[in-house]
Amino acid sequence: MAPAPAWAYRFTVLTPSYNRAHTLERVYRSLCAQTIRNFEWIVVDDGSTDDTRALIQAWQAEANFPIVYHWQPNQHKKTAFNTGVRLAQGELIVAIDSDDSLVADALIQLEQEWLSIPSDERSYYVAVVGLCQTPDGRIVGDSFPEDPLDVTSLDLNFKYRVKGEKFGCLSTVVLRQFPFPEQVDGFVPESLVWRAIARAGFLTRFVNQVFRVYYDSADSLSQQGRQRSQQHALGLWLLANDTLSNCMPWFRYAPVEFVKAAARYTRFRLHCNAKHIVRPPCYSLKGVAAHLLVAVMWPVGWALYWRDSRR
Repeated sequence: MAPAPAWAYRFTVLTPSYNRAHTLERVYRSLCAQTIRNFEWIVVDDGSTDDTRALIQAWQAEANFPIVYHWQPNQHKKTAFNTGVRLAQGELIVAIDSDDSLVADALIQLEQEWLSIPSDERSYYVAVVGLCQTPDGRIVGDSFPEDPLDVTSLDLNFKYRVKGEKFGCLSTVVLRQFPFPEQVDGFVPESLVWRAIARAGFLTRFVNQVFRVYYDSADSLSQQGRQRSQQHALGLWLLANDTLSNCMPWFRYAPVEFVKAAARYTRFRLHCNAKHIVRPPCYSLKGVAAHLLVAVMWPVGWALYWRDSRR
C-alpha cells in the first residue's frame, strides 16, 4: 500500500473563476473571517479577460494565508476544477464558486466533523457535506433526515430524496481518482463525478450544519443550466444517460425520477442531433430496462424537444 501523502494543509479552498473579479472579494473576505488558518486558497483563472490577476496579486500581498493563482487558457469550469485538484496541497478540498462565501466557522466545523469519523474508517469516506443558506439566512432545500447520516450520495438522492444545494469538503485523494471528463466539450454536470464516487462505495457524512452562503446570481452556471437547456444539451443528456445506464439499482426508491430521465434522454439527444453535437460513444445507453424506459417515454421526450425548439 502506498504511504499516505504528507499534506501541507488540512484544506485547499478551490475556486475556479472566469471573469468574476466583481464577485471574488466575497470569497476572499469570508476566508479572512475563518477561525482557523490551516488552509490554502487556490484560484484557477480559466482565461479571464478582466482584472482578476491584479486583484489576486493584491490579496496575496496582504493575506495571512497562502493564495495560489493559476491562469490557464479558457477550457471550462470542469478543467479548471481538475487543475486545482492536481495543484492542491490540502488533505480536503473545499470547492467554492467565485460568487459565494463561507460562514465564519465553516472550516473548523468541517475539520471537526471529518476528525469525528474514526481514523481507521476515514479512507472509506469521500466527504463531509452540510447545508447552504441564502444571504438572508434561509436554508436552501431540504435538511437531512438524520444527523449525522453516513450514506452514499446516490442513496441521499434516490432513497432519501433530499433536494437542494449542499456543500462541504471532499477528500483530495479520492477526487484525484475521479476527475471530470475533459474529453467532453462544454458543461458536464457535477453529479456524474459524485455518482461515480458513490458507485465505487465511498460514503459521505451528511450533517445539518450550514457551511456556505449561496448567492443565486443571474449569470451563475446554475441559472444558465435552467435557462439554456439547448446550450447544455450534451451535459444534460449525459446525466440522463447515467441515471438510466448506471443507477438502476436505485430505481425502486424513486421510479418517477427514472421515468423523467427517460424523457430527458430523448429530449436532449434530439437537441444534440439538431446542433450536430457528437455524443461520446463510451456513454451509450446500457441495459434492457433503460432501453425500454426510453422507448416508452420517447413521445414525451419528443414533445419536450418540440416545445424547447419553439421558444
